[in-house]
Amino acid sequence: MKSRIVLIVVALLLLAGCAKATPEAATGEPRELRVMVYDSFSVSEDVIARFEAENNATVQFLKAGDAGKMLNQAILSRDNPQADVLYGVDNTFLSRALDADIFEPYKAKNLTAIPEALHLDDHYRVVPTDFGDVCLNYDKAYFDEHALTVPQSLADLTKPEYKGLLVVENPASSSPGLAFLIATIGVFGEDRYLDFWADLRANDVLVVDGWDTAYYNEFSGGAYSEGIRPLVVSYATSPAAEVYFSEGALTEPPTGAVTAPGTCFRQIEFAGILKGAENRDLAEAFIEFLLSDNFQADIPLQMWVFPANPNVTLPQVFTDFALEAAEPAEVPAAAIETNREQWIEAWAEVVLK
Repeated sequence: MKSRIVLIVVALLLLAGCAKATPEAATGEPRELRVMVYDSFSVSEDVIARFEAENNATVQFLKAGDAGKMLNQAILSRDNPQADVLYGVDNTFLSRALDADIFEPYKAKNLTAIPEALHLDDHYRVVPTDFGDVCLNYDKAYFDEHALTVPQSLADLTKPEYKGLLVVENPASSSPGLAFLIATIGVFGEDRYLDFWADLRANDVLVVDGWDTAYYNEFSGGAYSEGIRPLVVSYATSPAAEVYFSEGALTEPPTGAVTAPGTCFRQIEFAGILKGAENRDLAEAFIEFLLSDNFQADIPLQMWVFPANPNVTLPQVFTDFALEAAEPAEVPAAAIETNREQWIEAWAEVVLK
């Protein structure tokens, strides 16, 4: 009888404990998830609010410069990580991130919706979140007025009729500039790409530090561009952005993108859980969230790239005017990591000397 009473008391205490724990879990303070991102990262407030509500969390985005600076910061702080998740390392820096061993493997359930072509890590240390093609953009009006054919290969850019028409970004300071340099290596090879750049220099190519300067100050085609050069290194989604940000003033973009074989480089962005993450379960939930339809559908009009999941519905302006390169130039990520700095230095010797 005594043992039975003891059992009943223990059971009641356990039930009381459970009853007490449940309300606390439901009404407890949200946990903070820290996500390191590059400066131009953007997401809709309502999309993040949904994740926060579903996970009783607050998300703090730590902006850490461009993709290269962000990665350097993550590597330097790997023994005492500043964030739980890193978003935005791309395939030009992926090998450096993986070699630095800063990520914890996690095989996301939502990864099954992502095409194999975007999976560049077989060990699930990072997941692909989005992609976009760096391509030549051109001023439609200029080429029409001058009855000039739009170049359909990188080699075309060295022809006399395109002298003084192109502005590019410095690969040492610009992500699209680096992507374009890599495209030229993919097309011409390491033994001939510098010859191409020497010819481009002789054809009066203009080099500027970054995309903003190239597109808005030197390019002639954009609705808000003030330059005189009708060719610029930009993105295959830029024409769609021209229409969208005109807020109804434009029904057709004033610019076009060249997506002929071997003229573009595909940037793929990745996210991963940083080693030493304080909230590993929240970090895993956030990785699943990044691959969810809710977040993926938000990507196009926030960051002007394509979502990794091809099944989400694209906004109409993307369907109408954003392009994908069918055959972008290819250079293995490992080769980029091994040779990136050497390629940039050799390029500078030829183009900037």
